Amino acid sequence: MGEQRRDRRNLVQNLLITLLALSAAVLFTQTQLYNLNLTTSEAPPGPAQSAAPAAELAAPVRTAVTGDYGRCGGLTCTTGDPVFADPLGRRLLEALGSARDYAPCSRGDFLRALRGPSLYYDFLEPLPLSVLAGLLGGGEDVSPREDLSARRLLIVPQEGGAVLYLWDGGENCFRASTAVSSDSLEQVISRYELGDASFAMDGGGLERELDPCSLLPAQPPELPSFTLGDPLAGGTDWLLSALGFNPRSRTRHTESSGTELIIDGDRTLRIRPDNTIHYQSGNEPILRVKAAGDLPTAREAALGAGSLLGSLLAPVSGELQPWLQSLRRSGDVTALRFGYQLKGVPVRFQDGGFAAEITLTGSAVTALSLRFRQYNAAEEPSLLLPLPQALAVAAASPGKELSIGYVERGGECRAYWLSD
Repeated sequence: MGEQRRDRRNLVQNLLITLLALSAAVLFTQTQLYNLNLTTSEAPPGPAQSAAPAAELAAPVRTAVTGDYGRCGGLTCTTGDPVFADPLGRRLLEALGSARDYAPCSRGDFLRALRGPSLYYDFLEPLPLSVLAGLLGGGEDVSPREDLSARRLLIVPQEGGAVLYLWDGGENCFRASTAVSSDSLEQVISRYELGDASFAMDGGGLERELDPCSLLPAQPPELPSFTLGDPLAGGTDWLLSALGFNPRSRTRHTESSGTELIIDGDRTLRIRPDNTIHYQSGNEPILRVKAAGDLPTAREAALGAGSLLGSLLAPVSGELQPWLQSLRRSGDVTALRFGYQLKGVPVRFQDGGFAAEITLTGSAVTALSLRFRQYNAAEEPSLLLPLPQALAVAAASPGKELSIGYVERGGECRAYWLSD
């Protein structure tokens, strides 16, 4: 009898130990998901969930430092690059955080200011100032106006201080005084070797046919080329787990088109043969971005959605990074569109579409579309035309901007001169 009691006691102890271990695993999973700006209520952790928090969302940014004897241009920077963060990013964040009393100005005012000593930033697409501050590493204490957007920004020394110019690339230009000192701007400008870049407006030949803010390098950068891999060839169980689905679900089947359909209640996930996924949350969303209130700020929406994409891409996409191209709000619905970048150079698809689109209702992720991509470095570099030949081609379409970007064609991705 004593031996039987001991066996029963050992059995109970083993059951308790198992339950405690399971509880600890659940708590660990919830902690990891929170660190990724996501929360889900079920599913075992996959690679994207158990990894470290995704890197901060970075934006490609073209820069120009102008002094008395020329310009220094940067065409392959991101806001996450240390060489950009200090001093260029730090000065822009200081200007955004201290700018007051924005007043309308003209495009001509912007271009005239650009001719003199200045720091110039082009984020490729207009974004709310609060989002730009977040991309530059500013905290909630740096709160520029959320109702103003800018693509191109310019800091110009003037009468002991500095003026910040904003231009959305269209009709809207503004200027404001800042707390940045003219001495600090001159110190930044003195750190750069000038003369390796110009704007189209500086030239007197074919350059005059371009958008005046086309930033032209004296020598085109040397950029690699890539071949396309299959990012989901190793299976998609980890992806299902990251999105809160059970990989062993019985409601998982392949349609006649080759698209895999996974259903969980009223939530659906479709994985197409071309490695594009479409997620719909249903009536009870379980994925959310972190927000202080029920409705995230534009900054919280942008950085939270970017963190989600970074977490999903990290296991399979290497150096490829998402970047925010647009943010639109209507009531409690926020629609965000993202592109891809390779070390500061944007990537384009032949169909003109986006890399990802995310819809937030409040803080909940209610819809997500994402093209998974994997680019493998090829042996041959991208061969860019010399600048004179590129100008001759671009001059056939007056008024367009000449820039450099990657284009995905067939099974490869190469850098080209682009005219938009």
